[in-house]
This record gives sequence, C-alpha cells and structure tokens, in this order.
Amino acid sequence: MSRPRFGVALGGGAARGWAHIGVLQALMELGLKPDVVAGTSIGALVGGAHVTGYLDELERWVRSLSWQEVLGMLDLRLSGGLIGGMKVIGRLAEGMEGVDIATLETPFGAVATDMETGREVWLREGAVLDAIRASIALPGLFSPVMREDRWLVDGGLVNPIPVSLCRALGADLVVAVDLTRLPYVRNQKGRRKSGREMKTMLEQWPQADRMFNLLQSITNRLQPGRDEEEKAELPSMMEVMIKSLGIMTSRISMSRLAGEPPELLVVPKIADINLMEFHRANEAIEAGYEETMRHRPELENMRRFIQPDEVE
Repeated sequence: MSRPRFGVALGGGAARGWAHIGVLQALMELGLKPDVVAGTSIGALVGGAHVTGYLDELERWVRSLSWQEVLGMLDLRLSGGLIGGMKVIGRLAEGMEGVDIATLETPFGAVATDMETGREVWLREGAVLDAIRASIALPGLFSPVMREDRWLVDGGLVNPIPVSLCRALGADLVVAVDLTRLPYVRNQKGRRKSGREMKTMLEQWPQADRMFNLLQSITNRLQPGRDEEEKAELPSMMEVMIKSLGIMTSRISMSRLAGEPPELLVVPKIADINLMEFHRANEAIEAGYEETMRHRPELENMRRFIQPDEVE
C-alpha cells in the first residue's frame, strides 16, 4: 500500500494570509512536506509561491513592506474594482511567471467563483499566476478575471477554506488554515480607524486625490444632512466593504468546515489584523508559525502515520 498523502488547505483572509507562510515553515520544520496544496484567495497566492519554490523570496518581500509601499502597489481604476491588481501580479511574476500547474511536482489548485452563476470553480490547469489572479479577485476591490468565457472572482465567496479541493487533488490527511475568525473584543490595536485617520493614511497614495474627490462627491449626495465632523467619523466605504465580506466569509467557513472537516484545523491568532493591513506581515507570519507549533503533538502523530519508516 502507498503511504497516505498529506495536504494543506490554505484559506482566504487578505492581509492575514501572510500567516500561511509561518504555517508552511512550521510544517516543513516538523518534516511534513505537503504532497498537495490547495488555496483560496491569499491562500492560493502563498500556496502557489510554495509549490513554485518562490516562498522564501515572497517572505523577504512581504516582511519588508511598509504601508506606503502597499499603497504604491494599488493601481486605482473605476471599472470592475477599485484596484486593477496588475502591479501586484507584476511583482509576483518575478518569481512565478511562466510556470504551468501541469509542470509542478506538487499538485496545486486554487478556488475561484463564477460571477454569473455563483458556482465554485476549481483552477487546476494553466498558468499558476492566472489561477492566483482569479482566486484573489475580491469583489469591489480587485477586478474580476475572464477565463474560458466567464468572469471569475474571489473563491472565498463560496469556499473560503478549500478542504474539498485538497481532497480532490489526492490528499488523504488535510491540515486546514482558517483566517476568517472575527475578533470577539475590539481592542485598541485592532480598533476601527475613523474616516479622518484613514484619509491621512491614504493621502500618501499617488492617486488619492482622484479617489477622494469621487468618494466625497458620492458621500455629499447620499448624506446631505451630516456635518463634516460627523462624516469624518463614519467608517470608510472600503472599510465597510472589506469588513462585510469578512463577516460573510467567516460564516461560510463555519458552514463548509462542518460538512468538510480536515484532520487538523489551525487558527492563527490574528483577528486584530485588518484585512488590508498587508504591512503587518511580520506579526502574521509569526502567529502562523506559533499556532502551528502549538499543534506539534498532533502533527508529529500525523507524520508517524504518513512516514512510519522515517520516524525514529
């Protein structure tokens, strides 16, 4: 009999997704090299980096990101989504361009959503970068991707933690990573930034004037009775959109995991990291590593089952 195949299902979670880097590092340190990798959204990005051998470079890059550099990667547009995404993909292409899923030693798949039908789409063929780009197309933020005559958006809308895809790719034992948990208590570190604070941060974005003029015009039309002080304290449009999507994916995750449970679920303690705080990679990576190592006894038992001849 062949040995059981070990797979990881890396979930969506925007900026929290850097925690996947720490999870994979811990698994490799414990001798658990994934035989199968499935990812949704940011999980597809980190999973794709792992299977293409680009993970170390990705880690170095994201650990060095500042808030200003994150803003510089955002290519504003007013059709499809606020962000085109080509600057981000262009940076990733430095390590993954031209790699086809069929050529990978480790089976890999990403989850996307058909925007017209709402159906779950498993991307298991074609270029790795194309699969990642479709899987991370967060509605309203990143532009959708055309593939085989259909518009695809973020896979987190239907399958935020792709355990089912991981098993379909051949995994017998699955470690899944859930980044969708909501904070139970609003603390100072993770508190909502007021509209004024958000504006101050975004003023460093090269295209900020264009965006704020547009949003100010919309706001004035929809809220004619509010004074400037009250408007400044309102949540920003982007914050409302991102947090609403976060609530939705959290609820979907709980439902999917109930019907498709993994052998082990890793839940890094990163609920205080906002979904757009990509500059907090150091915290997210360490949290992913520490939470995975907290499950060391279970993982070592799993390794004994998978690799009985290699364990003393």
